[in-house]
Amino acid sequence: MMLMLILSLSVLVAASVLLILSRDTLRLVVGLAMLGGAANLMVFLAGRPGSVLPPIIAAGAETLPAAANPLPQALVLTAIVIGFALLCFALVLIANLARQDARQDSDALRANEPVATDPIKPPVMEP
Repeated sequence: MMLMLILSLSVLVAASVLLILSRDTLRLVVGLAMLGGAANLMVFLAGRPGSVLPPIIAAGAETLPAAANPLPQALVLTAIVIGFALLCFALVLIANLARQDARQDSDALRANEPVATDPIKPPVMEP
């Protein structure tokens, strides 16, 4: 089971990096959401998901030798909620951008930035 989770994590990271490197803004947002899911899966893997013992310490014992750790599960649950809120916010920004401008190319959007001598916005560092 652990091998399947690790393989799915690697495929998820590879697919999300491929989408993030795309120039389309919607693919970029979907890739970021997938990368957040991969990070959640990696944190979840840290909590020994294969264990079937409950995380209850018996009277007199001080450690849990083979039980699942509940802390990564709680962290992943919180991260899922935060990631969903961030995804919704990014999709609203994308929808607003699509309504204002028909272009969805991130390079074309970068070309619309103000010039470096604009006193209000900081200059963009050129490579």
